[in-house]
Amino acid sequence: MSERARRTAVVIEDDEGIRSLICDVLKHAGLRVVPTTNGIDGITAVREHDPAVVTVDLRMPGIDGIETTKRIRATSSALIVVLSARVTDADEFESLAAGADAYISKPFRPRELRARVDEHLHESRSA
Repeated sequence: MSERARRTAVVIEDDEGIRSLICDVLKHAGLRVVPTTNGIDGITAVREHDPAVVTVDLRMPGIDGIETTKRIRATSSALIVVLSARVTDADEFESLAAGADAYISKPFRPRELRARVDEHLHESRSA
């Protein structure tokens, strides 16, 4: 993974306000952010940018977040964080089984997302 890729994040979120908040959090973490609004565009962005971090919403038009996560995990070792308003144990389990590294419920605390990202970036630099 190139140094540039280590500093990139792909955000897959169809809600404009939430997407903007996630992008702001990731930019403050020092990442270049590539925002997308659906799973297909998100998968394409991951292939094009080889990011260190990907955030995925579960409910999106087209393919859902579970399928999006599976497809990304098949080709990427990026940190995948699912951010979802669906808060059942089954949704969290299914997300993690699909390849997500973390599951954060909406509404989420920006500091929690930032802490997960910072921890991953620190581990990546130490490896």
